[in-house]
Amino acid sequence: MNFYEMARKVDSKAAFLLFLEALAEEAAEAEVAPERTADGKLNLSPQGWENGSISAFLSAMLPWAASNSGITGKAQVSDEASWRSLAEMLHAGKFYE
Repeated sequence: MNFYEMARKVDSKAAFLLFLEALAEEAAEAEVAPERTADGKLNLSPQGWENGSISAFLSAMLPWAASNSGITGKAQVSDEASWRSLAEMLHAGKFYE
C-alpha cells in the first residue's frame, strides 16, 4: 500500500478514517512479522515501520511535522489544520527518524 499517495488524497473525515484504518492494519501486521526476511536477513523494519513503539512513533512524528521539506523548503505541515495534514503527520511517525 502506498501511504504517501493515500495521505495526499485525504480530504475529509471519512477519507482520514479509512487512512487511519489502513495504517493501523499495517502496523498490526508489522508487529507479528517474522524476525527474519525470506532471504534470512534480520527484519529490522517490517513493512517500513521504523518506529514500532508509541513513544518512538510520536517522537518521529513531532520533528517531521515541525520541519521544512528538503526539496521545496516549505513547511511539511501547513498552519491550516486539515484531515490531509493529520494523515501525513501520522504516516511520518511510521518512518521518520
